[in-house]
Amino acid sequence: MESIQDIKRVVSTNGHLKKNKGVATIFGTNVFSDKVMKERLPKETYKGLRKTIEQGAPLTLEVANVVANAMKDWAIEKGASHYTHWFQPLTGITAEKHDSFISPTADGGVIMEFSGKQLIQGEPDASSFPSGGLRATFEARGYTAWDCTSPAFLKEDASGNVTLCVPTAFCSYTGEALDKKTPLLRSMEAVSRQAVRVLRALGNKTSSRVTSTVGPEQEYFLIDKKFYDQRIDLIASGRTLFGAPSPKGQELEDQYFGAIRDRISGFMADLNTELWKMGVLAKTQHNEVAPAQFELAPIFSTTNIAADHNQLVMEYLQKIALRHGLVCLIHEKPFAGVNGSGKHNNWSLATDDGINLLEPGKTPHDNEQFLVFVSAVIKAVDVHADLLRAGSANTGNDLRLGANEAPPAIISAFMGDELTEILFDLAKGKKASSKGQHHLNIGVDSLPALPKDNTDRNRTSPFAFTGNKFEFRMVPSSISISGPNTVLNTITAEALDEVANRLEKAKDVNKEAAALVKEIISKHGRVIFNGNNYSEDWIKEAKKRGLPNIRSMVEALEVMAKPETAKLFEKYKVLTKGELHSRYEVYLEKYSKDINIEARASVEMVRRLYIPTVIRYTGELAQVISGLRAAGASSTVQKAILGDISALLDSAVKKLSVLEAALKKAQGISEAHSKAASFRDKVVPAANDLRKDIDALETLVPTSLWPVPSYADMLFKL
Repeated sequence: MESIQDIKRVVSTNGHLKKNKGVATIFGTNVFSDKVMKERLPKETYKGLRKTIEQGAPLTLEVANVVANAMKDWAIEKGASHYTHWFQPLTGITAEKHDSFISPTADGGVIMEFSGKQLIQGEPDASSFPSGGLRATFEARGYTAWDCTSPAFLKEDASGNVTLCVPTAFCSYTGEALDKKTPLLRSMEAVSRQAVRVLRALGNKTSSRVTSTVGPEQEYFLIDKKFYDQRIDLIASGRTLFGAPSPKGQELEDQYFGAIRDRISGFMADLNTELWKMGVLAKTQHNEVAPAQFELAPIFSTTNIAADHNQLVMEYLQKIALRHGLVCLIHEKPFAGVNGSGKHNNWSLATDDGINLLEPGKTPHDNEQFLVFVSAVIKAVDVHADLLRAGSANTGNDLRLGANEAPPAIISAFMGDELTEILFDLAKGKKASSKGQHHLNIGVDSLPALPKDNTDRNRTSPFAFTGNKFEFRMVPSSISISGPNTVLNTITAEALDEVANRLEKAKDVNKEAAALVKEIISKHGRVIFNGNNYSEDWIKEAKKRGLPNIRSMVEALEVMAKPETAKLFEKYKVLTKGELHSRYEVYLEKYSKDINIEARASVEMVRRLYIPTVIRYTGELAQVISGLRAAGASSTVQKAILGDISALLDSAVKKLSVLEAALKKAQGISEAHSKAASFRDKVVPAANDLRKDIDALETLVPTSLWPVPSYADMLFKL
């Protein structure tokens, strides 16, 4: 196998691959890929497995046994001794229970075995994962089921241990989905079924399957581990609960796309190497807007594989950072006053014969297929804006959305001037036309003319059309992309279902398609907005248009409890009513737990760090004042400083009591929504109010005495 040591021989001393062929040499070496299966499986077994992957045909135990044995042999050759069913519970991170391949023999030895049954099904304990009432604590049985559409892979740790990871779905003993992958796979089936119906009605007889594809960009922060270890708030909650602004923030705009520092470049090189080995198509890396903030973007994959890969990206960002003496922060808002992090979810629909259904072509006004599909998406976004908002809700996003760095909590769609004009001309019954291919002339003879895209990029839009895909920019940086894409696929399936019903009954399909586009844009064009989503004017305009502005996670989740939402997900067999309600309960509980942890960390830091530090300094100041008075010298400055600090300390102590009382009251509420609302309305404001005094004290107490690293330390000392 290629161990870490082997890889290091491929990598040069500065952390970059010596030759371009080095990437090709290591890429996918730890993936049980189609190429590996072709080489190792009998022809008939390979055909049977491909039929399951591509057409959803049942997987026979006979095929599974042969695949399992080949997978085991391959993994052992690569150094693996254990395997795990790798799944995505409702915690939002991944889970794994490792089993060795060994089985005892009659003579007291062992052999290495891995059966088809072990490959297809696992049995992890389901009682300790969040289930929202689907499982009682005393009912432990749960099952993992092999997702053969996502390739098995090997994870290799820093010590060289290798584990075979089998991507799986996770369900309860009674069959309910307890994970994020199962609904995602169901939603992919739903949108494929309805999209194929539309294609058939439009005359496409060759495409038999439509797949949603995603390229999720990942933003993150890096700080030195020695600073992280001194911050209880970062350890407990992933963000700084206190911290006065650094003298310099991001105002000079010199971080974005700036030269990558050597230490960070070395980290990125090691990260890429590990991701490439597992088949993750890590493509782009750069400095982001905020100091110490960065981004990694992959090439598009089918949505379930993209979701798996993004989980690996988040895991390995944190693993590799530690190897470099760094800590990776994936929280949406780890530092106040500078940009937070999101996960731009680039989503599209593609057929099994290579057609991107959101590709407008050179003359989009004549592209009937494109206009029908893009109109259906616009309708879905307008009708279910609240569901999209819920799918992108978490505690950290409440701190990020609308903060002049991320889309507001209002869902709108950017389409670009040309496409917007075409769509609204069609809605008015006017003849639409495209402006054709344009080129940008830069004004320097030696520079080439650049082909101009038919849309600009609107970085303020939460749902922007960017040429042949939609970029859903509202997704939080720390969550699994399975949730948002489950919503996106399901609401699009509904819109396409309604389109297919009309087209299938039409005598003149072309005329009906034109009428559909006209009706949809006339009714739902209100969701299209190409301007500055950060402006106050847009908030007022959105209200006039009737677009919802859902500011908090607790408010956003309310749509999940509505009967019509359950009806939608049940109709397309994505989530049962019980499964949907379980997620509503889990996410509300998660919000309460997050805020509870933050508040408790705030209390601990104030009581055990900040108050003792300030008392110590005020004591020193009092001694200085006393000494100056005894010497007959002026102590006016010292008295003024002591007065300011004492006033802030008195205020902080009072606010601490308010926070503790609000916290105790919220903790005592049992009903999930009321509890979460109490944390949002009482605990969060009390904690924010307390922070103001502590941050003000930080600016008055000497740096040498302040008990935690400052923003300047963490953001600029990498």
